[in-house]
Amino acid sequence: MAEVGILILDDDAVSQRALKHVLDSEGWRVRIVPLASYALAEIATGAWNLVIVNIALTDLRGPVFQTLKDLAQGDADAPDDAVVEESQPKRIRVLFLVPMLARKDVIPVLEREGLPYSLKPYSLHDFLEKVSELLLEAQAISEPIRSMGDRSFGRRSDRRSRTGARRGAMFASREEYQMSEEEMLEYERQEEEDRKKREKEQRDLKHLG
Repeated sequence: MAEVGILILDDDAVSQRALKHVLDSEGWRVRIVPLASYALAEIATGAWNLVIVNIALTDLRGPVFQTLKDLAQGDADAPDDAVVEESQPKRIRVLFLVPMLARKDVIPVLEREGLPYSLKPYSLHDFLEKVSELLLEAQAISEPIRSMGDRSFGRRSDRRSRTGARRGAMFASREEYQMSEEEMLEYERQEEEDRKKREKEQRDLKHLG
């Protein structure tokens, strides 16, 4: 089976590092892009099995979200003009990441459209379970992650020595990867600062225009 390729659209440095670390530890090919336009260009190459998208970087009424929605729903495939290797599945799946401050507006839309999503901050247990399901749908893996032996999050070569996790465990316990109350408050503060920064940048751009 071809190498698993995962594309991440996210501009949050902390989230980028965390996602890349976890997905790299599975031996998958991971690329991160900070802009929706870059993500669309990458999707058009047909080189990816799964696209993970911070939905805060899309407009729910815009063409980027519509393209991602089309890919996520039903049996949507890569664009017809995509360059795809014969050994690589053409089907692409999409997982939307929903920041806390966007939940009220975004979740009703995603649930109405039947689109897969994961909340931020999230339990990596739940996140990887969704990733596993979507990669199975994309025919990028032949069995769920949960059945692939040691499920700790270090590199394959040193997982057992670093964690002592028992073979066959589904994932590391979700309590290990949930944020503390203090971390959650700090995350919310940072999210609010980032939101205000984006709003200011948009206002500045309108004035320049």
